[in-house]
Amino acid sequence: MTTTPYTPPRVWVWDQASGGRFAGINRPVAGPTHDKELPVGKHPLQLYSVATPNGVKVTILLEELLALGESGAEYDAHLIDILGGDQFGSGFVAVNPNSKIPALLDRSTSPPTRVFESGAILLYLSEKFGAFLPTAPGERAECLSWLFWQMGAAPFLAGGFGHFYAYAPEKLEYAINRYAMEVKRQLDVLDRNLSSRRFLCGDEYTLADIASYPWYGNLVLGELYGAQEFLAVGAYTHVARWAREIQERPAVRRGARVNRVWGPEDERVPERHDASDIA
Repeated sequence: MTTTPYTPPRVWVWDQASGGRFAGINRPVAGPTHDKELPVGKHPLQLYSVATPNGVKVTILLEELLALGESGAEYDAHLIDILGGDQFGSGFVAVNPNSKIPALLDRSTSPPTRVFESGAILLYLSEKFGAFLPTAPGERAECLSWLFWQMGAAPFLAGGFGHFYAYAPEKLEYAINRYAMEVKRQLDVLDRNLSSRRFLCGDEYTLADIASYPWYGNLVLGELYGAQEFLAVGAYTHVARWAREIQERPAVRRGARVNRVWGPEDERVPERHDASDIA
């Protein structure tokens, strides 16, 4: 293993020229950088997002709720250009002080309710509409355990492995190996669980599946980081079976297109303000 010698300074100082795909928007302080009000559409639910895995979690759930006939789940999905720094506008920071997508504003309440962090948004919507979250205490606890497992595990997959494997300005063997090991351990956790269950919590499709699919499902299906060969994801047959089943759900296919501005043209729906926007 080769490494570049590095001795941490006594006091860390922000180096704005650190490089990497997201160097232009990362910073060590919070708060808005500019004044910019958020647009507001016609529906009670206002979503401000982009179709990263965390953003897709919420649009999948909203489309699943609409498929159940929950008209109150109609929503406007406004595109947030994270590479352009929209998340640091004053309006967005007022909804999410952490300046990360997705952010939700529920205008059906008085005053409007802000919800940030993807897991919190999923839980809020499921409780609001009484869907995709079991009510029996044991089953609810199992679902929430897997939901929060995903929230705690994904930073190793995204901020750790994804950053050093796909986005860092140079490939660091130690960092990539460290995070690849953890991601493969997480995949093994999922695969062992799914070896005896149709979905993460049993026979029922829940929030836990909706939260985990955009990350781990897309990873094994070859749609995340281009790392399927490197991570030998073919070994996780139960995760692949689970991912393919979820991928075929019509609401999942619709939700995956919302706020998407890359890929084939017919899969892009930069903003969604009506069901007809997803032809």
